[in-house]
Amino acid sequence: MSHFVNMEVFSNYQKYIDNEQELRENIRIVVREIEHLAKEATIQLQVIHCDLSKIDAACSSARKQIEACAEKYQKLAALVPPGQYYRYSDHWTYITQRLIFLIALVIYLEAGFLVTRETAAEMLGLKTKHSDGFHLDIEDYLLGILLLASELSRFATNSVTMGDYERPLNISHFIGDLNTGFRLLNMKNDGLRKRFDALKYDVKKIEEVVYDVSIRGLSNSAESKEQPKVESAE
Repeated sequence: MSHFVNMEVFSNYQKYIDNEQELRENIRIVVREIEHLAKEATIQLQVIHCDLSKIDAACSSARKQIEACAEKYQKLAALVPPGQYYRYSDHWTYITQRLIFLIALVIYLEAGFLVTRETAAEMLGLKTKHSDGFHLDIEDYLLGILLLASELSRFATNSVTMGDYERPLNISHFIGDLNTGFRLLNMKNDGLRKRFDALKYDVKKIEEVVYDVSIRGLSNSAESKEQPKVESAE
């Protein structure tokens, strides 16, 4: 009796499925390691909301965690087959955006300006061009930067609570420039557009803090202080 189905074909399919599952599990293991490091960096940076004197130390500690993440990304790059970045990118997209936020926060706290995509990629050991392989996708960079706005709106409020009345004004100028920059983009990505729409609430919240500081006469040098600059993302 002849067989109309070649069972060996299904055996080959099973080998493919097993290899695929093993690869994805190996990727998940590395991503969990990155998530742990990012969590540690996040915990270190939370001190900015309760003790301004510890900002420098928090940034230094967070940088160490970020540097460790760069090593993990090298492991990811070695796992992902050439030309298949986007096939597996759903595993690390969110944590990459989170790390961009953390890097942007550290750079802002240290220097007062917006980290560029190139600098952020370098800190994570990533490329910036798709053709070069494992890279920092521009939408992941932009989404990470948008996360920064929410954190800074919270920071502005807590700064006033801690008696720093100038910082909210600087944050307001920075977020205002950031908002203007994003408005120059024609965003067709639904996730990016939705997150950008939330930026206006962050802007409004910070403006309310600045207004409260101004109306109470708590700031004496708001206009004379140098405003943080937002650098180009390219």
